[in-house]
Amino acid sequence: MKRPVWHRPLALVTLLGLLPLGCARAATTSGGVHQDVAPETSTLSRAPVTMLPSATLTAAGTPGQASIADITERVLPSVVNISMTKVAKIQGGPQGFPFPFFFGPQEGGERREQGMGSGVVIANDGFIITNNHVVADAQEIKVTLFDKREFDAEVVGTDPKSDIAVIRLKNSPPDLRAIPIDDSAKLRLGDVVLAIGNPFGVGQTVTMGIVSAKGRSDLGIEDYEDFIQTDAAINPGNSGGALVDMDGKLVGINTAILSRSGGYQGIGFAIPTNMAIPIMDSLRKYGKVSRGWLGVSIQDVDQELSQAMKLPTSRGVLIADVQTGSPAAKAGVQRGDVVEKVQGRQVSSTGEFRNAIAAAGAGSKVDLELYREGKLRVVPASLGEATADNANRPGSGAHPAAPRGLDGITLSDLSPEARRQFGINDEATKGVVVTQVLPNSPAGRAGLRPGDVVIEVNRKAVANVRDFEDAYGKARGNVLLLVNHHGVTVFVVVKR
Repeated sequence: MKRPVWHRPLALVTLLGLLPLGCARAATTSGGVHQDVAPETSTLSRAPVTMLPSATLTAAGTPGQASIADITERVLPSVVNISMTKVAKIQGGPQGFPFPFFFGPQEGGERREQGMGSGVVIANDGFIITNNHVVADAQEIKVTLFDKREFDAEVVGTDPKSDIAVIRLKNSPPDLRAIPIDDSAKLRLGDVVLAIGNPFGVGQTVTMGIVSAKGRSDLGIEDYEDFIQTDAAINPGNSGGALVDMDGKLVGINTAILSRSGGYQGIGFAIPTNMAIPIMDSLRKYGKVSRGWLGVSIQDVDQELSQAMKLPTSRGVLIADVQTGSPAAKAGVQRGDVVEKVQGRQVSSTGEFRNAIAAAGAGSKVDLELYREGKLRVVPASLGEATADNANRPGSGAHPAAPRGLDGITLSDLSPEARRQFGINDEATKGVVVTQVLPNSPAGRAGLRPGDVVIEVNRKAVANVRDFEDAYGKARGNVLLLVNHHGVTVFVVVKR
C-alpha cells in the first residue's frame, strides 16, 4: 500500500535561464513524520487538463438568501495572489549552469526561485494573512489584487509551527477591502464552503465543497494542528487562500492536501479561524507567537487504559509524566491524572490538549478538570512559555502511545552496566530493564525494545526483577505498567 503524501499547495517555479521548472514541499506520514520533495507543475502549459461532462447546478439561492455568485462577488476582492522570489545556492558551473563537465567543478552559484500562493486581506490598512511556506525566506514579495493592481509587500511575522504568516502592503490603497471573519467553531459537518485562491498560477479561482471533518490533528503536517477537512478543490497555488462559509465570511486558511499525484484528490485541509486569528493578532502586535507550556508528557486514553485505571470515562488525556520544576509540578498535577477539560473545553486527544495549552498563552492561568483516583477535581495552573528547549524535553508534550504486550521479554536490574549497555539516561532512577525481546512474541510485535525501563506494575513501584515478578504474578486480568521508553514515561496496558 502506498503511503499518503501531504502536499502544501504552493506552486514554485525555478528560474534558470528561460526554463520554468516546478517543485513543492510535502510531508509524508506513516507512523513517523519526515519531509520529502515531490515534483509539481506550476505553469498552465504543463498542467494536465481534463474535459468533464457538463452539469447543471442551481446556485441562485433561496428568497432572502444570497446565491453562491453573490457570495463570490463579495469575497473575491479580499483574496489576493502572492508571488515571492528568493535566491538559493546551487552547485555546478558558472551562472548556475548544472553542467560542471564543461567548466570544471565549481560551487557558490545562485539561482532565483519564484513561488506563487494566495493570501487574504484581514485589515483595510494592508495586513494580509497567508501560509508561512508561501513567504518563507522570501527576498521579494509582490501582491496582486483582484483588479490586477500590484503592490510590494513585507513580512510582518511568521509562525512555522502553525504555518501562519502575516505580510503588509508597503503602499496600501485606500479602497482595500478586508474580509469579514466568522467563528469556525460554528461549522458543522456537511456545511457548504468555498475555497478561493490561485491554483497553478492561472488566476483567481473559486471551488465549492462541504466540510468533511473538523479537528483533524496528529497528521504530521505542522507542529500545531486543528484542521478543517474539505472536499472543495484545493491545488498547488491555493496555499494561504480563503475558505469561506455561505455567509461570505472567512472560516479557514487553505493549507494542505492529501494527494498521491500532487493535485486535488478530494481531501484538503484549512487552518480554522479560531486558531489562525489569535496567531495573526500576536504576529501583528509582537512579530512572534508566545505559546503556553505546562511541562507534562501525555497520551490518549483508550478503553483498555480506562478499565485498568478504573476511570469513569474513556475520554481525556492521561498525564504520563510531570517534568520537575515545571508549571504542572508547581500546580500539583500528578502522574496518572486524566485531564478531561482545559478551561472548560473538552479535550479528547493529545492534539486537542496540546493546542489548548499552547493557545492559552504564556503567563495565563488555566483550570484543568481532571480525574485522580476516580474523583473529578479542578486544578488551576499558571502556564510558562514554550521554548525550543523545553518543548523537546521529555515530559513537555505529546508522545507516541506506549508499546503493548510483555510476554517474550527478559529483564534485569537497573545496574550501572545496564545503563551503559542500553544508553539509559539518569532520569530513570528505579525500575527493571528490558534486555531481550523475542522477535515474534507479543512484546516484540507490540514494539517493546531492549533498553525500556519498567517502573511500576499496577501503580506499584518495582525496584528490581524480584519486585516485578511478585507484582506481575499476583496481577489478575489486564496489567497496568509504567514504562520509561527512551526517556519518555508512558502507561501501557498488558492484555492477559
